[in-house]
Amino acid sequence: MTAEDRRWALALPTAAAPGPVSRHRDLVRALPALGYTGLWSVETAGPDAFTPLALASQWAPGLRLGTAIVPVHTRGPALLAQQAATLADLAPGRFTLGIGASSPGVVRNWNGIPYTEPYRRVRDTLRFLRRALAGEKVTDGGLGVRGFRLERPPPTPPSIALAALRPGMLRLAAREADAAITNWVSPDDVRAVRAEFGHDKELLAPICVLPTEDADLARVIGRRLLAAYLTVPAYRAFHDWLGRGTRLKALHESWAAGDRAAAAAAIPDEVVDDLIVHGSPAACRTRLHHYLDAGLTPIVGFGPLPGLDVRQAARSLAPSTT
Repeated sequence: MTAEDRRWALALPTAAAPGPVSRHRDLVRALPALGYTGLWSVETAGPDAFTPLALASQWAPGLRLGTAIVPVHTRGPALLAQQAATLADLAPGRFTLGIGASSPGVVRNWNGIPYTEPYRRVRDTLRFLRRALAGEKVTDGGLGVRGFRLERPPPTPPSIALAALRPGMLRLAAREADAAITNWVSPDDVRAVRAEFGHDKELLAPICVLPTEDADLARVIGRRLLAAYLTVPAYRAFHDWLGRGTRLKALHESWAAGDRAAAAAAIPDEVVDDLIVHGSPAACRTRLHHYLDAGLTPIVGFGPLPGLDVRQAARSLAPSTT
C-alpha cells in the first residue's frame, strides 16, 4: 500500500464552508503540503461543480480535482463534455469527472426536467463522454445527440467515476467507469459495496465529519442531515439493502406523515455513529483510517458545526499528521 492509499481528500464547499471556493484560496493552496489527495466539489443548491475546481486548478496546480457528483439529467451531453474538457485542460491528468443520476428532487423539482430511466441515462452518458472526450464525432439516438464533436478534445481525457449505490450501478461502474462514488456509508458498509464493485478500481465517498467531542450535539446535527438524505427513495433502498431497514422504519413512517422533527429524532444513535464521523481530531482520523482499511478513499466534508473554523479543522485532520 502506497503512502497515498493512506490519505483522504477534502470537499469544498461544504455545509460548514458555504459559498464560493474563492474565500478558501489559502486553504486550497495548503492542501498538498497537508497530505490531502485532492479537492472534490459537490453540486446541490450552492455553487456549480465546475467553477470552484477551475479556481482550484490555478491555486494548487498539482492537486487532484474531481466532481462528486454532476447529475446527468441537468446538462445536455455536449455541454457536459465541454465542461469536462475544460477542466481536463486546466488540470491535465488530474481531473476526475464524477457523474450520477442524482434524485427526482434535484432533477425534476428544482430543474423542471423529467427524471426518467436514471440507469439508462447514466450508462448512455458515460459511453457518450468516453467517445466525445476522445475527440470522436458522436451520434447517439438514445440521448438525442446528432453529430457532436468537441472542437478541442483534451490531450488527456479525464477519468470518469460513477455515483453508485446498489448492485446494478456498482456493476456498471466496475465494467465501464474508472471509479465509483458511493455515499452515506460506514466502514462495514464499504465491504458490502466492495463485494459488488470488486477491488480493482478506486471507490470513493463523501464522509461527513463533525470534529467535536460533544456527542449529543453531533448526533442532533447528524440526524438532521441524515433525515434529508435517507428518505430519498434511492437512499432508502440503499440502506434497506445494507440491512438498516428495520432501524429506519420509524424515520420513514414519521416522514411520510409529514412530521419532519419526529422523523429526524427517530434515527437511532448507532445509525448516526455509523454514518457520521465525530469526536476529537484524533478520533476522527482513526475513523477515517477505518474507511481506508475497508477499501475506500474518503472525501472529508465538514458538517454545519456552529463556530467551526474550517481551515483549522482541515489542518487538524490533515493526513500528514497521522
